[in-house]
Amino acid sequence: MPVINFFTEDTAYQLKNKLPLKRWIKDTIKAEGYKLGELNYILCSDAYLLQINQQYLNHDTYTDIVTFDNSEEEGTITGDIFISVDRTQENSVKFDVAEAHELHRVIIHGALHLLGYLDKKPADKQQMTAKEDEYLALKTF
Repeated sequence: MPVINFFTEDTAYQLKNKLPLKRWIKDTIKAEGYKLGELNYILCSDAYLLQINQQYLNHDTYTDIVTFDNSEEEGTITGDIFISVDRTQENSVKFDVAEAHELHRVIIHGALHLLGYLDKKPADKQQMTAKEDEYLALKTF
């Protein structure tokens, strides 16, 4: 059964607009030609995500997102997406955008990773940013 869950770990942050967010994420997945399995978004602190980054990826750096692809069936995405709300709040100031906008960018960024988009090489990063912008422009809430 397709489902999107939102959880929090080590943060008091309260996510707003959960139902429209879920619909937007589902629409994005469908537009990319995939089906939704189960997506778990875990909103957390910088410290919590740093620990995940160290433990599972051997990266000793702060980041805004870590995505784990748990997909087993071709054409269906399933995964766990950890997002540091501390980092998205800081980045919203750095990039001079609303906090919600930056959080939504990172939320869709995680889904796009599960859909096969990469961001390590400059050309991949450019394509990822273009897709983020495309889907953010379709957001109606």
